[in-house]
Amino acid sequence: MELLLCALAALAAGIGTGLAGLSAATVMVPIMIVLCPSFAGETGAYHATAIALASDILGSAFTSAIYIKHKNIDLKRGGIMLACIISMCIAGSIAAWHAGNVVLGTFSLFLCVGIGIRFLLKPDTQKEKPVNKGAKLDWKGIAISLFFGLTIGFGTGFVGSGGGMMMLVVFTAFLGMERKSAVGTSTLIMTFTALIAFVSHVLVDPTLVMEKWQILLLCIVVESLASIVSAQFANKVNNRMVGIVTGAVLTVLGAIMLGIHYRETLAGCALLHKVMECFKWYLVYLVGWLTALLLARRVFSIPKELWRKLLHLVAYTSSLFMMFVSRDWLTASVCCLLFAAVVYPILHYAESWKGYAGLFNQRHPGEVKKSLLLLFCTHAALIALCWGWLDKPYIAVTSILMWGTGDTSAALIGKRFGKRHVHLPLADSKKTWEGSAAMMITAFAAGLIALLISSPLEWYICLVYASIAAPAAAYVELISHGGNDTIFVPAAVSVILALISLI
Repeated sequence: MELLLCALAALAAGIGTGLAGLSAATVMVPIMIVLCPSFAGETGAYHATAIALASDILGSAFTSAIYIKHKNIDLKRGGIMLACIISMCIAGSIAAWHAGNVVLGTFSLFLCVGIGIRFLLKPDTQKEKPVNKGAKLDWKGIAISLFFGLTIGFGTGFVGSGGGMMMLVVFTAFLGMERKSAVGTSTLIMTFTALIAFVSHVLVDPTLVMEKWQILLLCIVVESLASIVSAQFANKVNNRMVGIVTGAVLTVLGAIMLGIHYRETLAGCALLHKVMECFKWYLVYLVGWLTALLLARRVFSIPKELWRKLLHLVAYTSSLFMMFVSRDWLTASVCCLLFAAVVYPILHYAESWKGYAGLFNQRHPGEVKKSLLLLFCTHAALIALCWGWLDKPYIAVTSILMWGTGDTSAALIGKRFGKRHVHLPLADSKKTWEGSAAMMITAFAAGLIALLISSPLEWYICLVYASIAAPAAAYVELISHGGNDTIFVPAAVSVILALISLI
């Protein structure tokens, strides 16, 4: 059974190497240390890394040969990286031995997930106009090659993974290489680095060859064959598809391995159970709202701006709902971050759908996913600070409501009735006095109601709070550009309310 698991790990590693120039250890090490009993001891992660490096030698060599055949190698721009990485591999291998199994194994698990997420968010780092093959490096390119070459070299020797992905990013995003040339060059470099790092591992602990020679040979053969097939495929498809497939596989694989590895810890984690319970009820809330809005849109002719603000209503009340169903501030804050982490990549890929922009009334590409990320991260911070630190959850509730209702009112009134544009220092010239007045009045009313319901304060104190915070909210919204009022307005209101509460 263990041989089968190792073969599957090598198969997945070979596919990753051929597709995106990934080091074999990115996939192999997490699978081996979690699922294979013989890699669970004190030196298990070290031995798994060594086997992955050995598999990388032939796998990377065959892969780079195919890229050379397609003329997708550029050593003139990658030569400095090659020299630096090779020089640091041995130092990384020695450090890995002293680090121990727990550190090395845990790092490998999280690295797999991290690389997967990186590919999902940025499937293709290639610049719009790559440099010509064989172009000389300028002084900036030399400095970048030296810095990343030394750090990647140490990391390759330490965990046996990450080098291929990091080289790919450096070659495409920083040195301007075309993606296929970057993959081919990185796999060629990996051939030498894997050989040096593997020899270093064996010299440090020669027992791994004697004890695990069967697994070693099996992984080398399987990984090499898989890399040949996947490299042929990668040279015939577009870069974005390669990045998406690689990211999805690594993210799912890494998440599964982490779940299995920490299953006992997760089972006894009270916070996890509370977060899942809150998240479950939040999804019910969200689906109910969106279903009602979509049905209303089918029946009634809803103006675009009103539809946009109705979606905003669902978004900013979501944080309040999480606070309502949560038992503590940490659960609510984590739920906000969890929702942002789950939905952001979904929206990222949904943007390619033709009806996406119309559904959300998106003004420019990327607006919805950016706004959602800013919104829920800001609200998570407000909940943590106001409820967790100050022990005054009503400040978070009030600041969110004052911003949400005020912004909605400012947009609807300003676009419908706004005629006099604001010409003040720092102010957004597109905004009007009518919209700002609507913002202040609505924010005052929402803030007063929120304070009366959620705070222990007397009514006249609530009146003072709202009277001071509403004009400030309107002014901050007025000077906020590019949708940044999502952050600045609730943050400013919460700071003002916190300061007043101290007085």
